[in-house]
Order: sequence, then C-alpha cells, then structure tokens
Amino acid sequence: MSHSSHHPSIVFDRLSYRWPDGSAALTGVSGALGGGRTGLIGRNGSGKTTLLRLIAGELQPTSGTVVASGDVAVLPQHLTLDVGRSVAALLGMEEVLRAVRAVESGDVDAGHFDVIGTQWDVEARAASALVDAGLPPDALDRPVGSLSGGEAVLVALAGIRLRAAPITLLDEPTNNLDGDARARLATMVGGWRGALVVVSHDVALLDVMDATAELHESTVSVFGGPYSAWRAWMDGEQAAARQAEKAARQVLRREKRERIEAETTLARRRQMGSTAYAEKREPRIVMNARRGAAQVSAGRLRGEKADREAAAQRALDVAERRVRDDARIRIDLPDPDVAAGRRLAAIGDGTREWVVQGPERVALTGPNGAGKTTLLEHLVAGRNASGTTLHTDRVGYLPQRMDGLDDGASVLENVRAAAPEVPAGDVRNRLARFLLRGDVVDRTVSTLSGGERFRVALARLLLADPPPQLLVLDEPTNSLDLDTVDRLVEALEAYRGAVVVVSHDDVFLTRLGLDLRLRLDPDGSLTEQAA
Repeated sequence: MSHSSHHPSIVFDRLSYRWPDGSAALTGVSGALGGGRTGLIGRNGSGKTTLLRLIAGELQPTSGTVVASGDVAVLPQHLTLDVGRSVAALLGMEEVLRAVRAVESGDVDAGHFDVIGTQWDVEARAASALVDAGLPPDALDRPVGSLSGGEAVLVALAGIRLRAAPITLLDEPTNNLDGDARARLATMVGGWRGALVVVSHDVALLDVMDATAELHESTVSVFGGPYSAWRAWMDGEQAAARQAEKAARQVLRREKRERIEAETTLARRRQMGSTAYAEKREPRIVMNARRGAAQVSAGRLRGEKADREAAAQRALDVAERRVRDDARIRIDLPDPDVAAGRRLAAIGDGTREWVVQGPERVALTGPNGAGKTTLLEHLVAGRNASGTTLHTDRVGYLPQRMDGLDDGASVLENVRAAAPEVPAGDVRNRLARFLLRGDVVDRTVSTLSGGERFRVALARLLLADPPPQLLVLDEPTNSLDLDTVDRLVEALEAYRGAVVVVSHDDVFLTRLGLDLRLRLDPDGSLTEQAA
C-alpha cells in the first residue's frame, strides 16, 4: 500500500478510548495523517467520529496519545441537532459580535475590547459568509432550527473557512446538501489551505482527496490516492487474499490426506510385521532389529507429516486473516398488508395534487431551504396544508435530524419506548440484526455515531405494531456507509407499502426505482420530473 507523501499533521500512538460505561470505542490505534487532504473512511461504528473528537480535544484518551501540529477546527456530524444555537454561533462569531454590539451601544467594559481585538469588521465578514452560504446577511440572529439541514452545514463551513485553522476536521459534511451545495463544497475542498481530514461516505467528495485513510479493526492504513483508487486496490487485494486462502486450504487438505495415507500404510506394515513375528518366519533377533528400525522410520515419517500439516494450517490461518468477513446489518421491513392502488397520501402545492398509493416510491427533491422537511412534517402530522393530505394513521417517519431519539436514554430504552410490550430480550435480538450488540445497547444515544443513530431509529420503526403502511424518509442515507446503503435499498425494494423520500443522493434514488419524482422550489411550487 502506498502512503501519503505529506508531512504528518496528526499523530496518534496506541490511542484508546472507553465510554463511561466501560465499552471500548477505540483500542490501541496508531497512525499518522498528512498535511494535505485526507478522506477518513470506515464502517459505521468503527470509531471515526470518536477519533476526530480525540484529535480535536473534545474527548480525552483513556490511554495513548494524540498530537496535532496546530489549532484544530471541527465540523461535527450532529451539527443540525443543536437547533437552539444562533447562526452567529454556528459561524463561530457570536462572542465577538456580541462584544462589538455592546461597545456600539455604549458599554466600554475593557473585557469587550479584549474579545474584539482587531475584529471590528466582524459583522461585515459574517454577512459576506452568509451570502456565500446562500442566506441573507441579516440572518445572524436566527436560530439554527430555522435553517434547513443543508443551510446549517454551509453556514458552519463558511465559519470554518473564516477561521483558517491549520487543521480542519469535517465529519460527514455533505449530509443534507443539494447538488449545487455539494459542488460548492467540492470547490472549497479543492482549494483548501492547511491539513484537511474528511469523514464521509460521499464517493464524489472522497475522490478529490489526496489520500485515503481507512479505520478498520482499530488500525489506520493510509493509501496515497483518492477513494476510487483505494477501492480498486482493495478489491484487488481481497481477490488475491481469497485466492491465497483457497490455495492454502487445498494444500492443507492435501497434507491431511497424505498424513492419513501414511498412517494407513504404517498400520498395514505394523500388522504384517506382527503376523510375521507371531509365525516366526525369521530369527527373532533379525525381526527385533527390523521392528526397531521400522519404529524409528515410522516415528520420523509421522513427525514429518505432522509438521507439514501444521505448517499448512498456519499458512491457512495467515491467509484467512487477510480476507475480510465484515458483519452486515439485516433490514427486514414488515409486511404492511397494503393493497395495490390503496390511497395513502396526497402531496400538493395548492394548484395541483399527486396521489401516493401502495406500493409506490415517491421522491421529493429541491434546493436547500425550499421547505422539503417542512412539507414532510406537515404530511406526517396530518396537517392538510396546501393539498398535502394523509389517508392512513400507520406512518413510519425517519426525520433528517434523527431528533426523535432521547439522547439521555440508552439504545435499549429508546427502542423499548416505542414498543413497551415487547420483551427486552426480543428487543436485544432485533438490535443485534442492526449490529447493535453487547455494551452498545446500554450506551446513551448521545454517544452514537450518525450511522448508529440511524440504525436505532430504524429499529424503533420496525417494532411498530401494526407495521407502517407509509414510510416517510428524510435524507435516510446521511452518515451511512456504502454497505448499509445497499442493505437499505434491498429492504425498500422488498417493502410492500408506499415510500416518500427526500434525498440529494441521486444514485440512491435511481436504485429505488421511483414511480414519481417531485421537485419543490423555494416559492412552494411542485413540479413533476422524470423519475
């Protein structure tokens, strides 16, 4: 594997972290990330977000060390969950802005001047950053909850650019971004100054990286190229590993067969010798000498065969370790028993209405801030606004912010709250299908990665009784690794109810086999597009 040629900006040595309940998030991780643009990849729950938080100093290692060569700026994965923060805080300018406004209002406290320093133009710079993010310059005092998920991400990214820290960490930055915003992000990343580490499952973004670092089984391996080049290398490596495993298994079978054949031959000779000895075919002294020689020869042969078989077993063990056998989640959506053509909902804009019926797949697209999430919320709540109508009370909703979960409660408690009559053991078994096992089930939701939060929310949905006839999904692929997206697509393909989904992931939408695609524009109008 090739390595990035950039000088290390982040070095971690035998880095471990355990949650307060004692469960391990990272164990003995060592490695280095270079000074260029690095895409950090790995399966959901592998510890990528935890590693970023340790680098940023938000968490303290249980053991080991992590050293960054400069100041670190962070775009967190759960940014949009903090809906009470102001836009100015999201830009990282709230404290300075408050001090400037205090001075302008006549407060000459020396502390304000210390905070301001030379940043008297903070409001002008903030307004410019908001315009770059597609927001009006007077939006500084708005709460984050009033922004779409994509708008919040763009505002935070604008603030990080203004800060110009030597090291920047971005955790799933394309979540909730529409196509235009993703293009702007790719342009920003292409010209980024300083070290940049990006955790993402967005292949297009990962392909503008200088290097790809994979966190797998507490090991960080760095490949000197973008994701697609790493993927090709890894596919070739795994193909070679599987071939080596097959060859090693064949050698072991041959060595076992030859050992058994040798034992059979030796047993036959031993029987013949015993018969000859009993019948006194030759003088006893001659036969005793031959018996001793035969025993020495047999012992030597057994030892040689046993050694060859043991060596073949060791070679197979090495080959098997090279082959990855990662566990996969299993998503089985329940049968909602929906007749084809059964009207479940209607989506409209006051001028025209589109009926959603089983088992249709409907996508709602549009730019950030157009109101897609609001439309879904109205639909799920049964608010008959602008032609949006619900015709069933069996609705399963996965919100974009995953804010339907209780962050202070455990995974098990969250899921049981949706199904209090289901025994805890059955809930644990269901969670295991989503790779939420052991100590993870007892951890608080606030400690989970984005992908883990999604699995918890989906598990809550699947325990609903009776099962939902309509699934409403708002950006369901956010934070999901590529394999989990595959499993989600398979489950939705088999689901017999209707699905309404908001997503900026065109590849995902194409794979769903859409029956209807609607575009929502900022003026509230809906337009039917080619599915």
